[in-house]
Amino acid sequence: MAKSLRSKWRRKMRAEKRKKNAPKELARLKQALSQDKKAGDLMADVQEIATVVPAEKVKKQADAEMADPVEAADDDGKMETDGKRNKKTLLDENGQYPAWMNQRQAKKLKGKRTAKKVGQGKKKKKGIAW
Repeated sequence: MAKSLRSKWRRKMRAEKRKKNAPKELARLKQALSQDKKAGDLMADVQEIATVVPAEKVKKQADAEMADPVEAADDDGKMETDGKRNKKTLLDENGQYPAWMNQRQAKKLKGKRTAKKVGQGKKKKKGIAW
């Protein structure tokens, strides 16, 4: 039931909010645990588990992995689903539309496909039809 544009937008915005507030939330958690005198060893565990890594560091790490020649020979950088979907009709091998497409768009594309098939079969007769 969560396919309406409003719910998609809300889910997207909630995800953005989580990304924005994650560092603040982590700082608050660390501060709360550091105030508690008994939780010294627990704080060390949390610092090891919950760390915010800068995006630049993650990108450098990803670039290093992509530069690995062994992995580059196996994977050409494309997703597996790229070749399985028809780019013109957006249908996959099972005849399914992508998950992000709403029913109105799918119906419109289907109408275009079937209109071409029907239009090819009918020919206008010449002369008088009586």
